[in-house]
Amino acid sequence: METAEVSSSACRAITGSIRGRTSILVCVTGALLAAATSNVHVAEVVMAHRKHATTCSVVIAIVGMAVGCDERAPTSPAVSLPHAVAATNAVLPAFPGADQFVATVTNPYFPLIVGTTFTYQTETADGLETNTVQVTDQKKKILGVRVNVVHDQVFLDGVLREDTFDWYAQDTQGNVWYLGEQSCEIVNNQCVSTAGSWEAGVDGAQPGIIMFADPAAQKGITYRQEYFAGEAEDVAKVVGTNASATVPYGSFSNCIETVDWSLLENSSKEHKVYCPGTGLVLEVANGERSELVTITP
Repeated sequence: METAEVSSSACRAITGSIRGRTSILVCVTGALLAAATSNVHVAEVVMAHRKHATTCSVVIAIVGMAVGCDERAPTSPAVSLPHAVAATNAVLPAFPGADQFVATVTNPYFPLIVGTTFTYQTETADGLETNTVQVTDQKKKILGVRVNVVHDQVFLDGVLREDTFDWYAQDTQGNVWYLGEQSCEIVNNQCVSTAGSWEAGVDGAQPGIIMFADPAAQKGITYRQEYFAGEAEDVAKVVGTNASATVPYGSFSNCIETVDWSLLENSSKEHKVYCPGTGLVLEVANGERSELVTITP
């Protein structure tokens, strides 16, 4: 999901469509190679080499990034490196029946009010990345549920690079489900790849949770945000329940912090901060900050 959305997969963490340098810890048949950077200390992690089932333990502790928080969010909690978590450890929540959903997404940590556009900006090595996330009035039926359609676009120095439609729905308990995405990588105004696209109920794909009704109650549990084997396997974990963040749009407190990653890629973690009444305000990964700039109207 990319955040090419707050939404969006952009798995839309973790693309996503919330980047600091991390230590690289590799376990290869009993030999431990450790490369530490200035952004990572030591906290406990267990990694199993896929071919040789070699297990190594190391300690890593994560220092806080440029985000304030009582728990030093978004990096103080000890969390596993992405490749340290096996697919079997990620919980795929049971999907309720189609009659257990409501028309609109009102979860305070992930509100999707029709007509709202969230704009995020990231200073990257390649230029200024702008991500617009528009909550449309469109609906699509998936697994019998009328889902909300969110249009997520990513621009690099004003040039469109990604164009995605994400599909969300909220159940009667307040959990927000992610039911798929239609994504295009754009080159010279042409869609050159739809990799990562999926729809729940098609070819074995299953929906996942993007935000729980009570995320604090799920702290420490690794859960699936999406599941389409070999294509879309983003997972997340709530690691902070009292985070704060300051971005161009404003200062926020009493926020939820998650760490997101893909089970298909040996990529770095994405830390995301969701604040009540607003939603996603900050994403940090690979030393880069995607910050909320505006909300319109």
